Amino acid sequence: MNTTEKLLAAAAEIWKCYHGHPFVQGIKNGTLDKEKFRFYIIQDYLYLEDYAKTFAVGVAKAKSLRTANLFAKYIPVMNGELDVHSGYLARLGVTQEEIDSTPRSIGNLSYTSYMLRVAYEEGEAEILAAILVCAYSYEVIAKNIVKDRPDSVRDEFYGDWIKGYTNDDYSRENVILMEELNRLTENYTEKQLQHLAGIFTACSRYELMFWDMAWNTRL
Repeated sequence: MNTTEKLLAAAAEIWKCYHGHPFVQGIKNGTLDKEKFRFYIIQDYLYLEDYAKTFAVGVAKAKSLRTANLFAKYIPVMNGELDVHSGYLARLGVTQEEIDSTPRSIGNLSYTSYMLRVAYEEGEAEILAAILVCAYSYEVIAKNIVKDRPDSVRDEFYGDWIKGYTNDDYSRENVILMEELNRLTENYTEKQLQHLAGIFTACSRYELMFWDMAWNTRL
């Protein structure tokens, strides 16, 4: 197995929980309470601000121009991600003033603080491992939704969210991240791989906590 496959295997049980989560099931079936989604989309917008900062630290930590360019490329990509959110924010009547005055939930703050700590304290591969969890899990979740319920993409409200994470461009970007992570860790020792798996698993747990937070709408 390559590194990405080993990391996914290490966190497999956590990732299985994503698919059966009531928040994800609500998106799949089009039954999720809009107020829960409203809370989630605001928190996710705030999350993405720090997610982009993690990529930015990766630029400084990169040991080659190739990797630096990869990290740099994803900072503006976050703008595209935020555009998707902006569409939902407008539909839900969320203003910029409300976003600016909304505190990050404790789970959100803990997650992004952990990612940024990895970014500042660790190396380029470890940063990629932390970043990959969010990026790839959304693709896996959305594709699983479509597999279980093909008509979900035509849902009047949640269809756009599902399509945003199942399109070919989004998948290609994840492949690039995974290939770079595999390349950077070709000569990693077993101890280094175990450490990497620890980061990946921690972020996977944080993702599950994020769905819990969104479902329970707790700050």
